[in-house]
Amino acid sequence: MSLSPAFLDELRGRTHLSALVGKTVKLTRAGREMRGCCPFHNEKTPSFYVNDEKGFYHCFGCSAHGDAIRWMTDHQGLPFIDAVKELAAAAGLEVPQADPRAAQKAERAKSLHDVMQAAADWFVSQLGGLDGAEARALLDRRGVGTAAQRTFGFGYAPDSRGRLRAALKDFGDAMLVEAGLLIQVDNKEPYDRFRGRLMIPIRDQRGRVIAFGGRIIGDGEPKYLNSPDTPLFDKGRTLYNLDRASAAARKADRVFVVEGYMDAVALAQGGVGEVVAPLGTALTEAQLERLWRMVDVPTVCLDGDSAGQKAAIRAAHRALPMLAPGRSLQFVTLPEGQDPDDLMRAGGARAFEALVREAEPLVERLWKHELAAEPLDTPEQRAGLKRRLSDLANAIADPSVKSEYVAEFRHRFDQQFARGRQGAGGLQPRTPFFPYQQRRAGQKWSPPPAPVTDDAKAVRAAGGIDRVLAKAVLAGLIRHPAEIATHMEVLGSLKLADGALGRLFEAVVDVALEDRSRREGALDSQRLVTILARSGFEQVASDLLRADTMPYSFTRKSADENKAREDLDEAIAILVSRPEVDAALAEATSAMQTHFTDEAFERQVALVNEQRALDVRLANLVQANEDARALGTEDN
Repeated sequence: MSLSPAFLDELRGRTHLSALVGKTVKLTRAGREMRGCCPFHNEKTPSFYVNDEKGFYHCFGCSAHGDAIRWMTDHQGLPFIDAVKELAAAAGLEVPQADPRAAQKAERAKSLHDVMQAAADWFVSQLGGLDGAEARALLDRRGVGTAAQRTFGFGYAPDSRGRLRAALKDFGDAMLVEAGLLIQVDNKEPYDRFRGRLMIPIRDQRGRVIAFGGRIIGDGEPKYLNSPDTPLFDKGRTLYNLDRASAAARKADRVFVVEGYMDAVALAQGGVGEVVAPLGTALTEAQLERLWRMVDVPTVCLDGDSAGQKAAIRAAHRALPMLAPGRSLQFVTLPEGQDPDDLMRAGGARAFEALVREAEPLVERLWKHELAAEPLDTPEQRAGLKRRLSDLANAIADPSVKSEYVAEFRHRFDQQFARGRQGAGGLQPRTPFFPYQQRRAGQKWSPPPAPVTDDAKAVRAAGGIDRVLAKAVLAGLIRHPAEIATHMEVLGSLKLADGALGRLFEAVVDVALEDRSRREGALDSQRLVTILARSGFEQVASDLLRADTMPYSFTRKSADENKAREDLDEAIAILVSRPEVDAALAEATSAMQTHFTDEAFERQVALVNEQRALDVRLANLVQANEDARALGTEDN
């Protein structure tokens, strides 16, 4: 089978090399690369590096070197074609079938590069001629100097239907049509696609011209016209200026995404070379993957108008399922009515860098957008906000990142809406607790925060999992059995103490698992109690279902179903998180006593704040139930 260089390049481009190697080799971050012990020779000090951006691995100990395909053949022991098939299946590519014309096709692709370069050279020559005067004037008005014109290869397509066709006639009409330079309609004579436009070549990562963007000189639509998709060009997978931005991004450890060609040119001309642009569309998954190969947190810098900000939030939503630990986006908001080109011409790189220092993390952009989406004056509107935030967090595939977003959104929601209850018998902010012997100069001492609830007291008295809250969670699961399956993975990881409570917990989960495997229909509360009774848990299950013993909505029979399930989700999250925070705080405190450092002190403070936040969240659950009781909605 003959595989074209273009197909193999595409296969390598779609394969995340560190993820592939990381399946069998433990890798850690080392600057812009990943490092680990070489799998090709026995070593104790890591000298094996994987570079995702360049797409190769290299060992400085034994000189092993290769790309994704070489990894599959040398490390996995696969024949070349089997390695290609396995990688193609993972990347969603179809391996070309054996075709005696494959070599001819590969040669034609090579010739298409020649066609595009010839077209780029011709457009440049036209820009310098008599016909290019208006295009040169446009570049002058946009502040694009002669050096930038040469660097980016600006050209001009005369307003003619056949001058490019005539200039490149040696390549033949068929190849010019395939390259996207001519338009062929039915059996009519083909004609030039780009006419009367400033021409901007689009290059691949290797710097080869693969397409063009054409900007109209005067009035008219469309303002920008791109090449169609061709064997060389896939608009959804290409970023403008990627060939130049890659090297600059490695040096600066950052990359900016702007809206259009001229924005990228303006920033690069002002000294910010690590900048790319999508090609007239919202960022695609493939473009995001390409950006993440360059840096862990690309900066999205779109126009300050409504359209630009809508594009930014679309990029945020599209990125959510692809987030991973350490991998995210951040956003720069430009002044209203300005784009990066305007900003650079008005204030230069200094003005741009000032905005970059105020870049918003992805979670901040999402939170602000949802907070401003609609009024939040009524409980129903606030519940809508909570649901939207939950949907955003649930879109994240990585479980660790998802859990962090769930916790962050809950914390922000509590902070936003607890303020209205402060000073009226509600929650009061507390001064952080710092042990006396760990004070820094000028640090005021304050006593440790008192537990917000009896449940919190039980946690600190007994250590480990809060048994009082665990009883409430079990009661909620018995009253709402459908939630057991939702939280099966989390619940299975809890380490309850021995005794009747622990045995009942295991029985509840076992019954839900068995019922799901038999597919006997939805498991309801009464049916679950009946099954538990057969195992000797009738009395303890009945005691747990007494609503007046538990201060939570999900333990009350008459509570609103949706509210009860939301509160149960929150209670389970607190139950799981609290022991981890307590253990981490104990470890941090011990470390502080052994060796005081600013870093250890800041970690201890952060953990104290996180511990307090969990107390506040638990208190909110209790407060909501007490509010409901005050309105006369408790069980009769």
